[in-house]
Amino acid sequence: MGLHPAFLLQLLAALVAGGFTTLTASPFELWWLGPVAIGLLYVGLHTLTPAQAALKGWLYGVALFASGTSWVYVSIHDYGYTGVPLAVFLTTLFVTILALFFAGTFWLYRRFTSARLAFISFAGAWVLGEVLRTYLFTGFPWLLLGSGYVDSPLASWAPVGGVYLLSLLVALSGALGAELLLRRQWWSLAPLAAIWLIPLALPQQWTTPADEPTRVALLQGNLPQLLKWTPEGQRTAANTYSELTREVADEVDLIIWPETALPMLETQARPVLERVQANLPPDVALVTGIVQRDEQERYFNSVIGVGDVEGSYQKEHLVPFGEYLPLESILRGAIDFFDLPMSTFTKGEYEQTPMQAAGINIGNAICYEIIYPQLVARRAQDSGVIMTVSNDTWFGASIGPHQHLQMARLRALENGRYVVRATSNGITAIIDSNGRIVERAPQFETTTLTGEFYAMEGLTPFTRLGSWPAWLLAGLMLLPGVLTARATRQARS
Repeated sequence: MGLHPAFLLQLLAALVAGGFTTLTASPFELWWLGPVAIGLLYVGLHTLTPAQAALKGWLYGVALFASGTSWVYVSIHDYGYTGVPLAVFLTTLFVTILALFFAGTFWLYRRFTSARLAFISFAGAWVLGEVLRTYLFTGFPWLLLGSGYVDSPLASWAPVGGVYLLSLLVALSGALGAELLLRRQWWSLAPLAAIWLIPLALPQQWTTPADEPTRVALLQGNLPQLLKWTPEGQRTAANTYSELTREVADEVDLIIWPETALPMLETQARPVLERVQANLPPDVALVTGIVQRDEQERYFNSVIGVGDVEGSYQKEHLVPFGEYLPLESILRGAIDFFDLPMSTFTKGEYEQTPMQAAGINIGNAICYEIIYPQLVARRAQDSGVIMTVSNDTWFGASIGPHQHLQMARLRALENGRYVVRATSNGITAIIDSNGRIVERAPQFETTTLTGEFYAMEGLTPFTRLGSWPAWLLAGLMLLPGVLTARATRQARS
C-alpha cells in the first residue's frame, strides 16, 4: 500500500469527514455538513485499491466514533469502576472495532463495483453498511448518517422511509455534489433539486390527534448512579419519587417514572407503589421502570403500572455488557466493568401486547431500544403514543444524552406519534408527532416536567412498511455498479 501524497490527502479527508458527521448530530446539529462529509469520502475513492479504500473507511469510522461516542469512556470510567488506562484501552477497542464496519463496506464497494454510475452505487452501499451495523453482533445503530436530519429540509422524508431513507438521500446528495463541483456534471443539479425540494410537497401530518389531550407528568429523580443500588440510594429513590408524585397527582392523567426509578426488584417495590397508589385519584395512571424476577430466577428490565393501568412490558433489545454479558463464562469477573449491577437480564418476548394507561395504548421502548427504527415502528402500529423511559446517568455530562434525545425525536417523526421521554437525570422531554420538542426539563436537576400530549390515530408509510423499502432501494442502487464491474471483468478475460 503506497503512501503517495494524494492517498495521504484522502486519509486526512476521511478523518475530517468523521468529525463532520458527528457535528451533524445533537447537540451541534450542523446537518449541512453531512453531504460535505460524504463528498470528502467519495472523491478519489475509485483511484484506490480495495485495501486502500478499506483503510479510508476505517479511519472515517475511527474519527466518527472517537468524536461521536466519546461518552463510552464516561460510562466505563466514571460508572464502570474502571481506572483511566483500562478505560482508555476499552474505549479505543470499542472505537476501532466499530470502525471495521466502514472498512468492510468500503472494501466491498471498491472490490465489486465500477466507477460507472458510482454516485448511485456508493449511496446504496452506504445504507447497506448501516443496515449491517444495525443488526450484526446485536447491532449499534448510533450515529446513522440520517439521524441528524430531524430539523433539516429533508425531515419530511422520515415518515415516508425512515432514517435509512434519510441516510440514502444524504449520501446521494454528497456524491452528486462531488460530481457537480469537481467534474462539472451539470445534470446532477436535477436529482439534487428533487431530493431537497420534493419534501416541500410531502404531507406534513400523516396521523390524526385525539380530540382531547392527555395530561402527563414526567418525573426526573436525579439520583447519583454510584449510590443508586445501595440501601441509602433505594430509600432516597422511594422518598423522592413518592414526594414528586404527591405534588402532581391531582393535576394529571398519567405519571411516568424513569427506567429502574426504584432500584430494587418489583417484589421489594410493591409496598412503595401501593402507598403511592393509595394517594392517587382513581382515574390517574402511574407507570415506572422496574426490575422483575420470575419463578425461574430470570431478571427483566420492565415497565409496570398502578392505578388506571393494564399490562406490562419487558425490554426486548438488551445492551451488551450493560444488561447482559456476551461470553459470560469467560468475561464474568475479569474486571469490575463486567460485573455491573443488574447485568444479567433476560430479553422480553418479540411480540408483547401494548400496555394501556389512562385509556391509551402505549408503545414502550426502554432506553437503548428507542434507537432501533424497526422495533419502535412495531410498537407504534398498535399504540397511540410512544413512551420511552431511560437512565442516561451513564452518559454523565457528555453529548450522549443529546444524541439519544435526537434519535427519540426522529422516531416520533417517523411514526407520527408523540414521544414522552422520562429519564433519571435528563434529558426528559415531551416530543410532538413532527419530532418537535414541546416541553423539556433541565438536566441534572430533581424536577417534574408536566405537559400534554395527544394520542394519535393512523399510520405513516414508514410505520406500515418499516425500513424494507429503503433497504430494497439501496440494494437496487448498488446493483448497476456490481453488474457493470462484472461485465468489465468478463470482457477483459
